[in-house]
Amino acid sequence: MRQLISNGNPMEDIVGFSRAVRVGPCISVGGTAPVDADGKTVGIGDVFAQTTQCFEIIKAALEQAGSGLHDIVRTRVILTDIDTWKDAIEARKAYCVDARPVDTIMAVTRFVNPEWLVEIEVDAVVAAEAGR
Repeated sequence: MRQLISNGNPMEDIVGFSRAVRVGPCISVGGTAPVDADGKTVGIGDVFAQTTQCFEIIKAALEQAGSGLHDIVRTRVILTDIDTWKDAIEARKAYCVDARPVDTIMAVTRFVNPEWLVEIEVDAVVAAEAGR
């Protein structure tokens, strides 16, 4: 069974993507930007605040998929300035300290919106269903 998770972002229809996709016990949450419900950037100039917003969106997507932060197995922290990695990881810790997923931290030149300092991707496996 394939479950598509939406958070109502109008770009989902324009670009043809889902916030997350669940297939069996596996959930992938795509590049999550630091935006509010109106699509406005949260925490302009503050990578900690932006990372926190990304994880709030991810948390909601995982819950909508019948999962939660405890099922995260991989995170990808993508930054525009690699020197801000410590602030991003401090924010990440609050959401991932119990799951202790593997992690990749990388830098890119920029995102679609130049106000974004970070995007986060997450993979999760619903442990209760993984043995099926």
